[in-house]
Amino acid sequence: MKVSVKWIDGVSFVGESETGHAVVLDGAPENGGRNIGMRPMEMLLIGMGGCTSFDVVAILKKARQPIVDCVAEIDATRADEVPKVFTKIHVHFVVTGDHLNAVQVERAIKLSAEKYCSASIMLSKSVEITHDFEIKPFTTAG
Repeated sequence: MKVSVKWIDGVSFVGESETGHAVVLDGAPENGGRNIGMRPMEMLLIGMGGCTSFDVVAILKKARQPIVDCVAEIDATRADEVPKVFTKIHVHFVVTGDHLNAVQVERAIKLSAEKYCSASIMLSKSVEITHDFEIKPFTTAG
């Protein structure tokens, strides 16, 4: 896997993947940024959230669970001193479906965290990562 990160100006950069997708990264205004893009550490969390969400949805579909939505709400704590690494990450999954089985949802999250999500597993080597979930019933307005 290859990516490139090109400096624009100040503390603004454009990151591009080998698949041709791009994203603007910028620093905080107090560090000379102009608030025109995500902070790199935000991008790291979003990448982890995307990775684990991908797994959870795929596992639940494979288990024939009637999932219609999945949102990973991620809350992270960083160290006060430089390097301001993540010290804790909590992932709260909000999974919506018609009569979803809580045991299957819990299993999908555990499999992602312990076996499939490369980003979570890599970060868990130095960060405490916790998970929980809630299930919302899918209702159609009628």
